[in-house]
Amino acid sequence: MQTDPRLSGYLSRALSHELAAVQQYLMQAKLVDLWGMAEMSTQMCKDVQEELAHAERLMVRMLVLGIPSNATQLPPVRTGRCVEEMWQINRLLEIEAVRLYEEGSLYCARIRDSETQSLFDDILKEEMGHLAEIERLLSTQQKGTKS
Repeated sequence: MQTDPRLSGYLSRALSHELAAVQQYLMQAKLVDLWGMAEMSTQMCKDVQEELAHAERLMVRMLVLGIPSNATQLPPVRTGRCVEEMWQINRLLEIEAVRLYEEGSLYCARIRDSETQSLFDDILKEEMGHLAEIERLLSTQQKGTKS
């Protein structure tokens, strides 16, 4: 089976992105735990599991399509020096994910790959939820520092 190289590229980029998010969020979870913020650490570990589930779903789709599921080199982890900076960094990571899944979904629609499009759309909805939550946390954090 010949796989569309552009589709393969979207899936590989998505996998790399999800694994980078896992690495970053896990490192941040451990950092905030060291800062004495156990509740935030626990929540971030849940985020790690969600991102890992995305990676797993992408890997399964890649296997079905006969695409080797090897992620590219992951970018360096950016932890942030305070909670607000951490949310800013994560906000950019989620915006990148939203753009990637929107673009991938549109491409899948063009080539009529409804299964991969559905996968991208499902993950896109979850990433948009992550982004909205981060923006809410940022807003709360910024209001708290202005008081």
